Amino acid sequence: MSESALDGPRLSDSEFRHLAQLVESQAGIRMPPGKRTMLEGRLRRRLRERGMNDFAQYCSFLDSEGGLEEELSDLIDVVTTNKTDFFREPKHFEILTGTVLPPLLKQGIGIDRPLWVWSAGSSIGAEAYTLAMVLADYAATRPGFDFRILGTDICTTVLRTASKAIYPEEMAEPIALDLRRRHLMRSRDRKAQLVRIVPELRARVSFRQLNFMKPEYRLRGTQDIVFCRNVIIYFDNEVRFAVLSRICACIATGGYLFMGHSETISNLDLPLRQIAPTVYVRI
Repeated sequence: MSESALDGPRLSDSEFRHLAQLVESQAGIRMPPGKRTMLEGRLRRRLRERGMNDFAQYCSFLDSEGGLEEELSDLIDVVTTNKTDFFREPKHFEILTGTVLPPLLKQGIGIDRPLWVWSAGSSIGAEAYTLAMVLADYAATRPGFDFRILGTDICTTVLRTASKAIYPEEMAEPIALDLRRRHLMRSRDRKAQLVRIVPELRARVSFRQLNFMKPEYRLRGTQDIVFCRNVIIYFDNEVRFAVLSRICACIATGGYLFMGHSETISNLDLPLRQIAPTVYVRI
């Protein structure tokens, strides 16, 4: 049963405005008045974990020296859904292997040097490891093919989960059985009902924190493929354009951007040309 809106501390108008402004300025995420009840309910747990009695105390802590820096990751984790699954929007992975990878290989990308892939807004790592499974299977029939995947997120909590690469067995259900056999290990304790990504794939995937509101994204060079799906839906048009512009600056000319099926770049002046629904090439 969900906690009643009347149970526990209440969030005043001024406290909500203050928290909404912090979230938008620090992470670009809009917090309209309609999200007040959600924010109030979810933040009560943070109050309990920090031993605070009310939201005034929590706001004072955020305003104190070092407070916002210490709490920001958990605050953003509270206001974002972090919805993630293995093989989410599966058509994208068919486009990746059938349309995107062949021209890159013709240029020697993945052979002369590793293919660089960025999972932007990677949450707990399901997308990054899905990419690793797909690319590992692609490499199995193409000797010398090599790749590296970087997953980034603003929230350190989800990044810790991603780095461990341990998930409930039920999360693996969207993964085809043959892929599970090759790329997942089951827990020795069958009662735990956990799986872990095999070491060979974990070695090709790394994770680090990245805030899209930073003026530039310092990655390991330009990326050949970027998956940034179901991320910009949190932003208004101005922030959306700024974030996508910075992402485009990280994509090599002729590289590719995959976005979520509910997202659009229409009316945004970006150096991208659409090649498939929500799939673009950097021009």
